[in-house]
Parts: sequence; C-alpha cells; structure tokens
Amino acid sequence: MTTSNLMTEGLNLMLIGMSFVFIFLTLLVFATTIMSRIITSYEKNVGVLPEEGISSPTAVISPAMNQSQHANDDKNLITVLSAAVHKFRSRHK
Repeated sequence: MTTSNLMTEGLNLMLIGMSFVFIFLTLLVFATTIMSRIITSYEKNVGVLPEEGISSPTAVISPAMNQSQHANDDKNLITVLSAAVHKFRSRHK
C-alpha cells in the first residue's frame, strides 16, 4: 500500500468514527430530553409536582449579612475544618 492510500484510509476511518460519536451523542440528548418530559408530565399527573411545574434552577442570593454574621460563619467554618483535619491525621499516623 502506498502512503497516500494509507492516509486516505485513516481519514475515512476518522470521519466514520467522529460521525458515529456525533450521531450517538445527538440521539442521547434527544432521548434524555424526551425522558425528562415524560417523567415531568407523569409527576404532574400523580400530583408530585405543581401543575405549573417548577422554575428553572437559579443562583440563591442570600440577603445582606452584616459583618458579625460573616465573622461567625468564618469561625464555624474554621472549627469544622480543624475537626476534619484532626480526624484525618489521627487516622493516618
């Protein structure tokens, strides 16, 4: 076989493989979307979800906290992290 023939064969194989992966992923997206719609409509019929559905997830923005609340959260975080580090080190001596 010549070099150009091998190159052409390699390119054909690459294109077939990439096409297969693209088609598979596209079908996977459609299947997931359809399953999501079926499950949502089923849950609405059963009464698990409200009739109007649920809103899209959004970032939760906490109300304004004063400086002492931030300091208290930091102290709690330091306490929890210190306990976790202490437990990890006591297990891995």
